[in-house]
Amino acid sequence: MYAFSTCWNSHRHTDGRAMLQEIRQLGFEYAELSHGTRMSLLPGILEAVDAAEIKISSLHNFCPLPIGVNYSAPNLYQFSAERPRERELAERYTLKTFEFAGRVKASVVVLHAGSIDMKIYTDKLLDLVERGEKETPRYDKLCKELDEKSEARKEPFLERIKEALKKVLPEAEANGLKLGLENRQGLKELPLESDYQFLFRELASPNLVYWHDTGHAQIKENLGFIHHAMHLESLRDRVWGFHLHDVAFPGRDHCAPGTGTVDFAALKPFVKPEHIKVFELAPDVPLDQVKNGIEHVKEIWGRA
Repeated sequence: MYAFSTCWNSHRHTDGRAMLQEIRQLGFEYAELSHGTRMSLLPGILEAVDAAEIKISSLHNFCPLPIGVNYSAPNLYQFSAERPRERELAERYTLKTFEFAGRVKASVVVLHAGSIDMKIYTDKLLDLVERGEKETPRYDKLCKELDEKSEARKEPFLERIKEALKKVLPEAEANGLKLGLENRQGLKELPLESDYQFLFRELASPNLVYWHDTGHAQIKENLGFIHHAMHLESLRDRVWGFHLHDVAFPGRDHCAPGTGTVDFAALKPFVKPEHIKVFELAPDVPLDQVKNGIEHVKEIWGRA
């Protein structure tokens, strides 16, 4: 199944039906409703779904956005937060996303789990890589500092994520929903790559699955933290779906596939026909690049 995310066009529309019709005109039977889905778009979305003009493959938490929020905000509230009120809001709006998923007959909700409260290293390291300073003592020192601090601090944040997932998973199970944990590009965001296997083992629900974002994984490969294809292979038994986009070296993601550094051919052995494959492109990607990117992936991964 191929689908297309509304993150590309939701900002340009005031009518949710027209937004989804634009995606249908690109040749897609399925759309993912992104984390930028404003409340005002809901009536048109429901009209399009009820009229069978398009199907909804997935929702990206939080969807719809909380009242009063009119911008993409997947990290607005985090399961990992130290403040109980923020964790409560994260759980509440996740359950509201589940409700909306049921209404539009989506089968999976994709979410960001949370992060460690520490200074941001990602942008600093990307700047060094862009300047050709990856193989320098300064870069090595920052990477070592990041590893030490993240491992020393992550446990309470990861534990809060586990507790939140234990609360929302029964609701997902009761509604036949998969909950897709998305890999993230931020080096302080959780789970870390080394955490996934332990997390899936501890939270043994078949409704908790892995959602692979090609751009996020590629950024971490460009930084030297993972090998993209090997990371995907390590989780091949838990993969449920993909966000498809490319990365202009070293760190500008959500580009059209085929225009950056993602080797889609290297990922192909781990892609199954039943996986949900969602093109997730930035709003500024022009239409011709959108179409070429779709064709690029389908030539490599297959059209069915």
